[in-house]
Amino acid sequence: MSLRSMPSRLALIAGVALGGLAVTPAAEALGSTRSAQMAPAEPNASPTLVSDQEWQQLALASQQLPMLVRERARMEASVATAMRAGVIVPLPTDPGGGYTHEQHKRNQRSILEAGTLYRLTGDMAYAHFVRDILLAYADLYPTLGNHPAARNQLPGRLFWQTLNDSVWLVQSIQGYDAVRDALSPQDRERIDADVFGRMARFLSEETPTNFNRIHNHATWAVAGVGMTGYVLRDPHLVDIALNGLEGDSTSGFLRQIDRLFSPDGYYEEGPYYQRYALAPFVVFAAAIEKNQPELGIFEVGDGVLIKAVTTTVHSSYGGLFFPINDAIKDKGLDTEELVLGVAIAYARTQDPTLLSIARRQGRIPMTPDGLAVAEGLSQNLAQPFAFSSRVLRDGPDGDRGGLAILRRGDDLTGQTLVMKNTAQGMGHGHYDRLNWLFFDNGQEVVTDYGSARYLNIEAKSGGVYLPENNSWAKQTIAHNTLVVDQTSQFDARLSVAEEHWPELGLFIDEPGLTLSSATMRGAYDGVVFTRVLALVDHPALPMPIVIDLMKADADRAVTYDLPLHFSGQIMTVGFEAERAVSSRSVLGDGAGYQHLWVDANSPNFLGERSLSWMLNGRFYTYRFVEDVPSQALLVESGANDPDFNLRREPALIRRVEGQPSVRFVSVLEPHGRYDGVAETVTDGSSRIRHIAHAGDAAGDVIVVTLVSGEVFALGVSAAGHEGRNHRLTVEDRVYAWTGPYARFDQ
Repeated sequence: MSLRSMPSRLALIAGVALGGLAVTPAAEALGSTRSAQMAPAEPNASPTLVSDQEWQQLALASQQLPMLVRERARMEASVATAMRAGVIVPLPTDPGGGYTHEQHKRNQRSILEAGTLYRLTGDMAYAHFVRDILLAYADLYPTLGNHPAARNQLPGRLFWQTLNDSVWLVQSIQGYDAVRDALSPQDRERIDADVFGRMARFLSEETPTNFNRIHNHATWAVAGVGMTGYVLRDPHLVDIALNGLEGDSTSGFLRQIDRLFSPDGYYEEGPYYQRYALAPFVVFAAAIEKNQPELGIFEVGDGVLIKAVTTTVHSSYGGLFFPINDAIKDKGLDTEELVLGVAIAYARTQDPTLLSIARRQGRIPMTPDGLAVAEGLSQNLAQPFAFSSRVLRDGPDGDRGGLAILRRGDDLTGQTLVMKNTAQGMGHGHYDRLNWLFFDNGQEVVTDYGSARYLNIEAKSGGVYLPENNSWAKQTIAHNTLVVDQTSQFDARLSVAEEHWPELGLFIDEPGLTLSSATMRGAYDGVVFTRVLALVDHPALPMPIVIDLMKADADRAVTYDLPLHFSGQIMTVGFEAERAVSSRSVLGDGAGYQHLWVDANSPNFLGERSLSWMLNGRFYTYRFVEDVPSQALLVESGANDPDFNLRREPALIRRVEGQPSVRFVSVLEPHGRYDGVAETVTDGSSRIRHIAHAGDAAGDVIVVTLVSGEVFALGVSAAGHEGRNHRLTVEDRVYAWTGPYARFDQ
């Protein structure tokens, strides 16, 4: 797409005078008794991101519609606090979490909120506050070089990395747009040149290695630069933001939309970074739509930006995002970025299920899109969001694996199984192909560590990623997937990992059975492994169970480890093991093993074993068996951690040594209830008597026998074999089926 129409569009904006009013229609209609004198409109400075008419509608609605009334009150309190403190624009010195870092963040919020309140009230005090902050930045910004606390990332000016400078620009340019026509020509010219013009040049032409990336850091940069272009009436800034510094669309916003999202709206770095990147994508897109509607930005890629909003919502359980890759676990649906995204998506689709998400979020943005949400909620149009089983394909063309989501019930108390069959996720990705997580009863039961980071906590290395993020969190042993010879997949080399992704197999979603499978090649030389995960219902079981089959084949004898990281208090250990009572050894010396204490270690055994634990009043029994002798180790994270950076979390590791091939089979059963108040236990024992397995080169069957004597089984050929006949015998019973899978109830 080109910007051939851009000059005429900006000329049109510059040539239209909206006309000044002594009192805004909104203030007059509301009978305001305060000083609410709007400055006469400047033809070349009128708002470009929100029109004067939209501001008037918001001014009225912000005193009528409950959610907007609350948001306005929150903003008024926030800005009042900032105004009492006065204009504080310190010389940048601190990393994330430090005083100057946080003060510049407070300033960006004050600029946006005070600018918004000026438009809602007409009170010049708000416009003057924005002006005074920005004039202070006009004094400071031209004097700045690289931030003194910069680390390995590209240094910013106001902040330790350019990413934070870009976020500052995206936020502040919106507040400036709201007051720009209220400022004197001299103040406006100075702020244009020495704050926003300088910052836009720094984040683009002076930092090309970041600006031209296909990455969320670059998305924030191009959004800030492009929005600045609209506000300053600078077509060049808009052009480089959309099409890259070279103008050939090999980088820039349009290229990022094309390369960072899959056709299903899945973002390459995973849900945590999807919600973060979502804000600049949708906010800049809204600005493009308003200023260049002919580009049809929300229709690009078959409407992928709107899909990205709903995909972000789907990538959550209990209001929190699936914590894969470099995720911080307390981020969820109520994050500011998704609040913006839901409002923008609803305003364009009128999808009533998004209103239920907005209601859960508990707040809406003070924007025209937020007004649409507030009106929809006031009219009781909200419908439940349809959380459902699905595969979110990964990669620009949808051919680089995907995230399989298997669900039962709602997202607050039901069951959700996540199978991570995605591509690497760039530098924020972990080495954990075919990893899985399980959520139940509002809890993360089978867990993922996420990232080793304490965001903006200065005491923890200034809030940046800790060394343990590389030495532990990214390593394969920190996840619920296969480790070969105590080394991480791809030997933890990013350049290699980015060239390989799983091959998706089955996805079945039918009553009583939801199943996903995938195969991984290239994670280890000469090793191919396939995993099948299923949620299975049975009338004799009150809740669905998880069936897990991991098959691995190597061209040599190797050591296989299959970890299970879980949350809860161990109830019973269903295998003989040597317990580390008085002292603990460390499991290994690298690839994450150096961070694991060994609590118990069993000898080699061929047969079924189990482990049970309790979490939030519910019991979980994990039964497992291998087709060759194996060890079972109970471990805990936290070894070799002198600064106490790691959380102490348990795991079970199943180990097979000196074998070329192995099948790991397991069943996870939720059951029962413990009520500590009433001191009662219900169904504290497993309802499964035992599990068994048989397999050949083409297929496998997993048999589950209940305490009641009932038997059911799952037959599966992960490779497909649509027309192939399968016949396997388990405990004197023959299981025969044709095709990729079958269920047997006896």
